[in-house]
Amino acid sequence: MLRLSQVALALQVLLVVSGSAVRVTGSGLGCPTWPRCAGGSLTNTAALGTHGAIEFGNRLLAVVMEVVGIALVLAVRRIPHPRTWSRLALVQAAVVPLQAVIGGLLVLTGLNPYVLILHFLASFPLVYGAAALLHAVRDDQPQRPSIPGHLAQPLLQPLSVGLLAASSVVLVLGTLVTGTGPHAGDPKVARLPFNPRDVTQLHADGVYLLVGLVLATVLVAWNTPYRRWGLVLLGLVVAQGGLGYWQYFVGVPPILVGLHVLGAALVFTTAAWLHLTTRTRAGLRPLQRTAPQIPVRA
Repeated sequence: MLRLSQVALALQVLLVVSGSAVRVTGSGLGCPTWPRCAGGSLTNTAALGTHGAIEFGNRLLAVVMEVVGIALVLAVRRIPHPRTWSRLALVQAAVVPLQAVIGGLLVLTGLNPYVLILHFLASFPLVYGAAALLHAVRDDQPQRPSIPGHLAQPLLQPLSVGLLAASSVVLVLGTLVTGTGPHAGDPKVARLPFNPRDVTQLHADGVYLLVGLVLATVLVAWNTPYRRWGLVLLGLVVAQGGLGYWQYFVGVPPILVGLHVLGAALVFTTAAWLHLTTRTRAGLRPLQRTAPQIPVRA
């Protein structure tokens, strides 16, 4: 379970980056139809060229993720486990196909920018679910040390909720920036009817709010074991902000856009991890285990 949940989280983040690679390379319609790639072929063909290979690779990664999700569901049924493990494993197995359907609608609508936003944002509940499953499994390991109650600052839990909410808002605003920018997945696709400068400023304002919350979290957590994750998040947010300004002033080159999307996924994942850690270590009730059924002889 530990290995599978690690792989699930890594694949969820990788899928976000893979999707950005499809968009910045103009490969959004590399496979011009769905669920087939082209005509009667489920896979890409030589006629589709590099764009077809990139788009099909993204689809193939979703298939791998579904296999891992099914493996999680099967694995969790074979061992005594907290009830939440089953629900989180089922999320990985059940929601990935829904994400694939949204991706299919994206292709069938000719890369409609609003469907593209939905397709991108739908990945992050899956990232959170994978992080929650990994966190639950890691906490169940016998060698995992517990944090004494007096070290769990009462302000950390609401701050971590604010961090998760702010990082989500920044993601949504970032999709508006992307929707007005040059990277639509195909050069012929229409862009969102917003002023690029205005939505970029709005996105930057969300980042300022996130930076303030991260700084407050670091200060509150300074004398606790949570300081490490606060500093990691601070470093990621500062690097992400610098990268965002860099790509804005140099004309949004594709490689920087891909790195910026990777940074966004890492910021959200780290904020989710900090939230999960403070939530489960702040005196909440432990998860109830499902006891194995043992037959009783008469």
